Amino acid sequence: MTETHSLDVVHARAPGKINVSLKVGAVMEDGYHDVATAYQAVSLYEDVRAWHADDFSVSFTGPIDSKGVPVDATNLAIKAARLLARKTKYRGGVRLEIEKHVPVAGGMGGGSADAAATLVACDALWGTNLSRDDMLALCAQLGSDVPFSYLGGTAIGTGRGDRLSPALAKGHFHWVLAIADFGLSTPTVYSELDAHRERNVHDIAPSPVSPQVDPLVLHALRAGDPHMLADALSNDLQAPALHLEPSLKLVLELGEKNGALAGIVSGSGPTIAFLMADNEAAIDLQVTLSAAQHHALRVTGPVHGARIVND
Repeated sequence: MTETHSLDVVHARAPGKINVSLKVGAVMEDGYHDVATAYQAVSLYEDVRAWHADDFSVSFTGPIDSKGVPVDATNLAIKAARLLARKTKYRGGVRLEIEKHVPVAGGMGGGSADAAATLVACDALWGTNLSRDDMLALCAQLGSDVPFSYLGGTAIGTGRGDRLSPALAKGHFHWVLAIADFGLSTPTVYSELDAHRERNVHDIAPSPVSPQVDPLVLHALRAGDPHMLADALSNDLQAPALHLEPSLKLVLELGEKNGALAGIVSGSGPTIAFLMADNEAAIDLQVTLSAAQHHALRVTGPVHGARIVND
């Protein structure tokens, strides 16, 4: 491997995601849960630009408030770059600039997209040329959603969400996202789920240790049928997210009364994803939500995973 590189800057892009189905297993002795989820990558992207440097640094631009995102060694993009450098024995560093469009702590995997795009950008910038399998192995070390951010498309995730198998999906689905002006901590939402299950232990069936995605979800994705998918949307983290932030219930009701086939909290929230019949319906709901002072975006899915962008 050489340290003479022809690229001055590399621009990579990775998508946010919606969990169209998320089943959470019973809490295990280590405090974690196995999940079974159907991911769909959507057209809301994190853009990462990477320059050669002696050390590792990251800064943020874009429309998303990133004041609370760390810029030290705990940042997931910095972790990704350092991990790649260790793996390949690269002796330099990188300066990263991330243009954020995916909400912070919004349940859409924005940090995971940053990490996946950083791996792709640094691999190209440094000329390390890792294989797809090696890149996926690094992704899995960084977090449960990072492998999917790298691959994109539609996939089933099991275990911690990082054991992926592709899922057939026909056509494109139209979504309207209601972006909250606050975040939700994923560990807090999982803790509230455990508490919710404990409070209602006599009223709900015990959760399996190893959950499975409902076959109706897979059938709807294969058929490319938004009406069918709307009937199959589910998220075990929705009830605890709504319990922590009751205002989200009003947003769900507003969307479902104004043309959405269904609404669902994405991941651990607080972003709400409304599934629409077509683009025209999506435009109408975006206007309605915006008029009610909600930050609303239209996206489609599935889209490709992390990749180089030619500016």
